[in-house]
Amino acid sequence: MNKKLKKNILTLHKVLGLVTGVVVFIVAITGCCWVFRDEIESLYKGDFIVEKQDALIITPTQAKEAAMQVFPENTVHGTLFKNNTEAVEVIFYDAEPEFYQSVFLHPYSAEVMHVENHFSGFFAFILKGHMRLWLPKELGEQVVGVAILLFIFIIISGFILWLPKKRKNLKQRIKFLWKPTTGWKRKNFDLHAIVGFYVCSLALVLAFTGSVMSYNWLKYVVYKSAGGNKVAAFVIPENVSGNFKNDGETVPMDYLIEKLKQEMPNAESFELHYPESNKSTVYVEVSNTEGVYYDSDYRFYDQNTLEEIETPGVYGKYKNAQVAEKILRMNYDIHVGAIGGLAGKLIAFISSLLIATLPVTGILLWYGRHYKKEKSPKKN
Repeated sequence: MNKKLKKNILTLHKVLGLVTGVVVFIVAITGCCWVFRDEIESLYKGDFIVEKQDALIITPTQAKEAAMQVFPENTVHGTLFKNNTEAVEVIFYDAEPEFYQSVFLHPYSAEVMHVENHFSGFFAFILKGHMRLWLPKELGEQVVGVAILLFIFIIISGFILWLPKKRKNLKQRIKFLWKPTTGWKRKNFDLHAIVGFYVCSLALVLAFTGSVMSYNWLKYVVYKSAGGNKVAAFVIPENVSGNFKNDGETVPMDYLIEKLKQEMPNAESFELHYPESNKSTVYVEVSNTEGVYYDSDYRFYDQNTLEEIETPGVYGKYKNAQVAEKILRMNYDIHVGAIGGLAGKLIAFISSLLIATLPVTGILLWYGRHYKKEKSPKKN
């Protein structure tokens, strides 16, 4: 590589690093904290367990009606059913103004057992920092999205700069060869270069999967590049029987959860989403494996007949998913390391922690060189 090109790459690396450094540091540190959220919350959060009774649990309609007594002005996003000894969770969500709370109901009596605000507490604070730097949603998400896209270029340019000119110098780029006389600037350079080398591949994975979640156009590019031929979005189909025919007595949707529990006795949970209109189908997200989302089934049912309807989108039954659809589905689980279980989460945690050091050592590296230049003026 000629000197001019390498100098231009170095300039690009420095400028992008200085511009995005604070954002990358915050996103990486908050990412560390988020990785083990489920494990940490399980230590202090109750499961709201009740004794099993010889009776049917409350229906989706009863759950919605009971929960709306608590938040009558807000929108029910869905209702989560687990086994017959755990509380039924009715989830409320509104985008404007932001509202995200859950009402936990007794599965047999519909009595309110607990109300939880998902926008309060430590992990809610961490998630807001990770996704939008605690700024207003529209502004913060754009800042984070652009910074992480630029971080991909920083990683690539950093690897190019890391490559030694001569093979004999490779050892210095992969090992800390410090002596008692080694100064802080050299140590800082090694921390930036060597740590950057070892973490660069994982940093690319984390940055890219994060960008896929931030930008629908990138999700579309990934899906189509992998050979996908469906609509690269979540699509709720319409009823095949026409508009919902409400006779005032029977709501077919209320039989759906018991029907699915019999069909899939090993499923972890069933999250039912109420139809958005009389034309929309009821859809249920079936969690098949605890701790991951990629193999969940998204199933859609006619409101009148409970006939199952296939979606034209990429989110349907996992067993029918093609390679391109599985790639999209796995994106979040890859991003947080859950795809590899506890070992995968540990790798994601350590990677995020090391990534957080790169802006710090990079800024110190820039400062050290800048300070040296100021302190060493040319002699007359």
